[in-house]
Amino acid sequence: MKENLKRQLRGEEGVEPCVYKDHLGFDTIGIGRLVDKRKPGAGLRPSEMELMLDNDVADRVAALERRMPWIVTLDQARQDVLLNMAFQMGTDGLMAFRNTLRFVEQGQYANAAANMMMSKWYGQTPARAERMIDQMRSGQWKYKPGT
Repeated sequence: MKENLKRQLRGEEGVEPCVYKDHLGFDTIGIGRLVDKRKPGAGLRPSEMELMLDNDVADRVAALERRMPWIVTLDQARQDVLLNMAFQMGTDGLMAFRNTLRFVEQGQYANAAANMMMSKWYGQTPARAERMIDQMRSGQWKYKPGT
């Protein structure tokens, strides 16, 4: 359906996975998708943002299961602390938390939480880190207020 048009638009608009400036200097992504806040109607639809989030979460799950196969033995709340951290700082960033990960793998969640508090990450995003630390310690979901 519309394959000729789509081929034509790819050629005319270009195919860019990252933000670029169009010929008028407006922020654009993908194949001519205007995302510049200065233009009415620009941006992503909620369904597109959800699709991107689903893809990103699936990528992180696969990456963590490859690097830490034991993650599947954790309860969902604690698995998702690690996924949340990997989402924020990348899988390699999470993997740098060697002591924390060792404590989590051993089921020593209080020690893992204490170790998380001593990180640069905690100093950079303390409110988010506090929620993740509380969730790691308790196994109970913690959400940003208002969400």
